[in-house]
Amino acid sequence: MSKIHDSAKEKVDRDKLYDISDAVGLLKELAHTKFDETVDLAINLGVDPRKADQMIRGSVLLPHGLGKTVRVIVFAKGEKAEEAKAAGADEYGADELVAKVQGGWLDFDKVVATPDMMGVVGKLGKVLGPRGLMPNPKSGTVTFDVANAISDIKAGRADYRTEKAGVVHVSIGKASFDAEKLIDNARTVIKALEKAKPSSSKGRYMKKISISSTMGVGVPVNTSTVSSL
Repeated sequence: MSKIHDSAKEKVDRDKLYDISDAVGLLKELAHTKFDETVDLAINLGVDPRKADQMIRGSVLLPHGLGKTVRVIVFAKGEKAEEAKAAGADEYGADELVAKVQGGWLDFDKVVATPDMMGVVGKLGKVLGPRGLMPNPKSGTVTFDVANAISDIKAGRADYRTEKAGVVHVSIGKASFDAEKLIDNARTVIKALEKAKPSSSKGRYMKKISISSTMGVGVPVNTSTVSSL
């Protein structure tokens, strides 16, 4: 595997900024595993995430989805729990679901909660937080409209948030996707990040963009081929 990885690295010119179409084409060529690798964007933004007004967090519905089945659990009670069931939640409930997760059950990918449940869900902060699963209003996962939230997540909603040094990592599909679908998804993510640009961000906003597959090599992308900034 390391020989294949090294060979792939040799095919990527680290001093070159690839047009997004060329970058995707190269990524698909270099994806070498037996499983269908996930494709990720890494975007270095000109923001300081230590400042509250420059912490960018949200979600965007990808036009071609993520290419995978997403398991969604919903913390809700009464009518909203029934709404979650009807909308296709993989698991739903209130205190009993909290206890199940506290007991070590983590067989899910996304978490939705109604606002009135957040006091209870807060008990799971140490479990959900480090995994990036804590419901948040900015990502649309704290809402009374649980049916719509479930629908969007299962259709391919991608979440994003700034990490250290202002870097955002977002999944945009699978290596098996047609190149144009990956490009469309990438541009959709970039547009969402552009709209989220904080007014306090000075200087260049879209600093660096790289695209890679799960086991592949990062390919540097010319920001002007995906960004309007």
